[in-house]
Amino acid sequence: MSVGERLRVPIGAAPGWSTAPDARRVLVVAHTVTALTRLLDIIPLLESDPRVQLVFTRARTSNFREGVTEFLADIGAAVAPWEQAVEEEFDLAVSASYGDDLHLVKAPMVVFSHGAGYNKLVKPESRKAGRAFPADSDSVPGPDAVFGLSRETLLRDGALIPRTLVLSHTEQRDRLAAACPEALDSAVVAGDPTYDRILAGLPWRDRYRDHLEAGGRRLVLISSTWGPTSLLGARPDLPLRLLEELPVDEYRVALALHPNVWHGHGPWQVRAWLADAERAGLRVLPPRSGWQAALVAADHVIGDHGSVTFYGAALGTHTVLGAFPDHELAASSPIAGFGRAATRLDPDAPLLPQLTADAARHTPDRFAATTRLLTSVPGGSAAVLRSAFYKLLGLSEPDRPVRVVPPEPPVAYRRGWPDTAGVPPLIATAEPDPADPTAVRVTRRPAEPVAAGRLSLRRPHTVVHADEPQTRWRDAADAVLCGPAPDDPWRRLADALAALPGARLAAEADGDACLVLDRDGVRHRLVPRGAAAPDPTAYASAFLRLRRTVAEPDGLVCTVRIGDREVRVGVERLGP
Repeated sequence: MSVGERLRVPIGAAPGWSTAPDARRVLVVAHTVTALTRLLDIIPLLESDPRVQLVFTRARTSNFREGVTEFLADIGAAVAPWEQAVEEEFDLAVSASYGDDLHLVKAPMVVFSHGAGYNKLVKPESRKAGRAFPADSDSVPGPDAVFGLSRETLLRDGALIPRTLVLSHTEQRDRLAAACPEALDSAVVAGDPTYDRILAGLPWRDRYRDHLEAGGRRLVLISSTWGPTSLLGARPDLPLRLLEELPVDEYRVALALHPNVWHGHGPWQVRAWLADAERAGLRVLPPRSGWQAALVAADHVIGDHGSVTFYGAALGTHTVLGAFPDHELAASSPIAGFGRAATRLDPDAPLLPQLTADAARHTPDRFAATTRLLTSVPGGSAAVLRSAFYKLLGLSEPDRPVRVVPPEPPVAYRRGWPDTAGVPPLIATAEPDPADPTAVRVTRRPAEPVAAGRLSLRRPHTVVHADEPQTRWRDAADAVLCGPAPDDPWRRLADALAALPGARLAAEADGDACLVLDRDGVRHRLVPRGAAAPDPTAYASAFLRLRRTVAEPDGLVCTVRIGDREVRVGVERLGP
């Protein structure tokens, strides 16, 4: 029996749970994965109440329906086919989008935005075709129509679709009054429940960073919405450009893509397009979750006109734009104002200097003039919404306080064996300080994007993992990395050198220290004196350079510079 055939009897008709006289049924209308994700931030307000049964249905009218059926099955939802959902009566219905059949639902309808407020103009092709709107067939949206606030989206045959239209900020009431004054009485300013979940995750920042393997690095989150004017639609090379320029010991790069990209092209195809970037270390977040936690974890956000970018700016995180189609947004909307204020990356210039220069000027309140318009009740959305739900249901609210659940930790996709060894080949430089021959600046970058890119590096050397499957990088190795593993590390390092006769040394992390075996069989241990580097194997590149200038480095305490970090490292000779 398919998901769409499961509920041909009325929900709640069977004896057992939720059959008391005060039992209520709520219909959750899922248009897209994006909208369903939004609703899953909201409907937990009804959890732990045996009087309330939730039933889900998959709307038929979205252009991005793919993935919804699988999502509903994965969460174990009770699903009614659309035809049954519009036949039966419910006590409440909730939706995070519109469609031209939404008016058929027999229930008080509560409608939310599926993003950070109401910002986007109706697309020209939608105006021309008159599709995706519940308006009369002869009504075509005007050039200033905003999806979610215009008469064309809110009315059907002159009647208002939502019983309650949820707004996140009072500024939206002003725009609603101008666009569709007949909807004002239905509007409730209830804040932004998704943003409140992000705020609830702030104490978990270190945990989220651990899941993304940020360590002591700065985390750069790339955010792209969908369509040709989105960041990746306009600049598909940006992830690889960033990986080429950003040193791996200083930065971790993650990517959050709009679900419409994943389900419009198919997850396999999206990951195929991103394969080289994944192999070079990009952490790709799945379509349903992860971006919320990644925003909390991020030090920099590079985005576009999507909601994720705006949420990052609202958190006070350093945020720049890789693309921004001003013409697609209502000029008076907060996101449009943010777009006018934020720095836009120049695609023809190196990216890292632009990122660091703008970050140096950044302050957490830099975009407050627009981001304060995200929500009128920061942290308070749940209480307002639960009260509104129970009023419509005709039930008393539960005695327990509302609970806002932080986002779950992010689990990024990773390319597995044999596609990659887990550690990409690196191109490294180790530049000595002219004023101090024992001070070395180490910079390591993923080898593949560097080899294909435009960087010009002085005296680079190649670092590969012992399990590297690509022959061309194994043959080019100057240093080979091993482990860590619990058995004898020196035997493992010796085996690695034997397997790669062109390598000059082998190295392995040993806690915060680094073990090094050179081609002559001499063993060294490089030990930090104080704070350590995120990856101790970076010391091996400094050691490789020092061996050119210091005949016997035993007992030497050198300075290894990695970005703005200085690590004092002692060199201990352990014998042949």
